[in-house]
Amino acid sequence: MKSRKALALCAVVGVTIAGLALSAPAQADPVSNSYALVGSDTLQDAGNALANGTNVTGTRVRAVAADGTSIGSFDAFGSAAIQTKSSGVYFARPAGSGDGVKALSRSIDGAPYSVAGNTTPAISITGQVDIARSSSGPASAAIDPNGLLAYVPFGRDALSYAYNGTGLDQLTGAQLKNIYECTLTVVNGVTVTPVLPQSGSGTAKFFLGAIGNPTLGSCVVPNVAENDGTVLNAAGKIVPFSVASWVAQKNGAAQNRTGTATLLGSTQGATAAFTGSGSSLVPNSAYYANSTWGRDTYVVVEYARITAGAQFDAGLAALVDRTKAKSLTNFAASITTSGAVKTKFGFLAPSDTTTIRAKLS
Repeated sequence: MKSRKALALCAVVGVTIAGLALSAPAQADPVSNSYALVGSDTLQDAGNALANGTNVTGTRVRAVAADGTSIGSFDAFGSAAIQTKSSGVYFARPAGSGDGVKALSRSIDGAPYSVAGNTTPAISITGQVDIARSSSGPASAAIDPNGLLAYVPFGRDALSYAYNGTGLDQLTGAQLKNIYECTLTVVNGVTVTPVLPQSGSGTAKFFLGAIGNPTLGSCVVPNVAENDGTVLNAAGKIVPFSVASWVAQKNGAAQNRTGTATLLGSTQGATAAFTGSGSSLVPNSAYYANSTWGRDTYVVVEYARITAGAQFDAGLAALVDRTKAKSLTNFAASITTSGAVKTKFGFLAPSDTTTIRAKLS
């Protein structure tokens, strides 16, 4: 069951493990009978739809393991702790791409896992996470032809910003850099307040890189939920936003969290992030193709489990095999495929289908 972002990041049900009082989910999460999927908010809605099954294309599509068992997909936001496997440990909820990849890494190497700002104690989570959602590829320093992780392309997204008010519909990367450094505070007569998602957010990391890695000023409002327009509760507030997520929310494919953020701006002048209106938005391929603002997104797994050898897992390998019609990574056009589902959620086909190997996070 998909938990809502409006849930407070604290637990209301306590459990005790190894003598420590940990927190069970405040709302039922999908304890998996096979593979557990965690991480990025940007991929979350499409991932949940595929894991739970959806009729968004007009026919039923569900990604299941090779033996027919279901995937448990866990939101980036909700209660402080999650339990991904039956009788497994409770551990800090991975709140975004970075935390998701770290959780997968700790699931592989057995080192204690924790999340900054989450009071859930560090704990070993060996075997508790199988797939991480990531809104960006690995850092260049982490890419390794012998790396234990495999980043498998999921779909093409693009980044822009949402804003509340008027006069902020076209901001350049340079303007945004100055806004987040707090050296540009008024644009077209509008006093601007920059807002930034939580530290584990791949969207925040990508956005800051795209605008030139600013030194954040004291005017920045930090640590808000990503791709959630309800945080823009006053005129002049702006926040990075996934175009795919915006399209999915406005089209009704995903829960609409755009709130009072009625517009999505463009970092590419007259090139809009999407076309269409109302609940019939379509990603603008020209915007998505931009080398600065377009981005391929990924699902991340342990490389050894999808490659022939002692650790090979046929079920997991099938879930990330793009040739399989109902895998997580498929991008075919037929309404019976996962690719068609992801299109409804605002994604385009990835620009490159090459799997990237990387070191543990």
